[in-house]
Amino acid sequence: MACASFAKLNASSSQWIAQQSFTQRRGSSTRLASRRVSLPIRAGAYTDELVQTAKSVASPGRGILAIDESNATCGKRLSSIGLDNTEPNRQAYRQLLLTTPGLGEYISGAILFEETLYQSTTDGKKFVDCLRGENIVPGIKVDKGLVPLPGSNNESWCQGLDGLASRSAEYYKQGARFAKWRTVVSIPCGPSALAVKEAAWGLARYAAISQDNGLVPIVEPEILLDGDHPIERTLEVAEKVWAEVFFYLAQNNVVFEGILLKPSMVTPGAEHKEKASPETIAKYTLSMLKRRVPPAVPGIMFLSGGQSEVEATLNLNAMNQSPNPWHVSFSYARALQNTVLKTWQGRPENMEAAQKALLVRAKANSLAQLGRYSAQGESEEAKKGMFVKGYTY
Repeated sequence: MACASFAKLNASSSQWIAQQSFTQRRGSSTRLASRRVSLPIRAGAYTDELVQTAKSVASPGRGILAIDESNATCGKRLSSIGLDNTEPNRQAYRQLLLTTPGLGEYISGAILFEETLYQSTTDGKKFVDCLRGENIVPGIKVDKGLVPLPGSNNESWCQGLDGLASRSAEYYKQGARFAKWRTVVSIPCGPSALAVKEAAWGLARYAAISQDNGLVPIVEPEILLDGDHPIERTLEVAEKVWAEVFFYLAQNNVVFEGILLKPSMVTPGAEHKEKASPETIAKYTLSMLKRRVPPAVPGIMFLSGGQSEVEATLNLNAMNQSPNPWHVSFSYARALQNTVLKTWQGRPENMEAAQKALLVRAKANSLAQLGRYSAQGESEEAKKGMFVKGYTY
């Protein structure tokens, strides 16, 4: 919780202050003694591997397929096409996605739910091996979801730090090489200083624990689209949140070269009266990132956050019209899966067509990562927004 976090920070600050000393020389005025203050340099057993994994995920023309929905959320997706929420049905859908031939040309990493990490195809091949065969890095969702944050303005905090080290070690043994932890910040709720600090500290602790166990942490403080605020307000909040996040990442000695970010794009609130163009969204988003994110970070993999498939791709494309200090790419869930699911409809005879639909969306976002995407020829279905107020995973 937040109070425990602050206690740790205060103790850390006190120890630092204690290292500073004043000395009195005889016959001279009091002066600050020149002392060398040792700063911790992180060099864990996995450091080189973490850096290499992050670079692999942040490779040109590729991004992340996020299929880490909880069983309950996956059930909602399945029910939309008339399927029951059973393990065989979840397995069948995820098998469709993870065995798509040629997917590795456009996808560098796949975030899995715990159930999926341990599942195999109906032929007995482990899903993690299917991914490796396509040169796709397996990842794992490690947080335990959002719960109410006492003392806040009806806000949330993300649980899951208890037992994270042992779980991460097991995920590594199973083949996962990066992790995801999603917390959220709500602009209509303030956001309160308490919620921002709790989000930033939780992300930093998770990131340090992940790196200690060989997993590249994806750092994701999602600033929700909910609200009628203008884009300038989103920018203000995003800058505040990311300043806090990087402060605490540094406090926890996280290796920046071995992390990935999953930010929201800087957009107006979903209920704002005026929509912003891709060029405007790119301008505000890149301004925020350049002010807050060190160039040591290898990859920034945006979430789609309820945008339509085409909107998410257009906005990403606009951000890649000029060189960036980092690999600017995607980590989409609904913006890659929506058309796929509707094409499949749970019918085996539609599997090939559904996999082709996934490749179409993956290729479109690959082109956007390279700054070469055009929306010409996109279907009307791909242009439909997917924002859900108060959306939960």
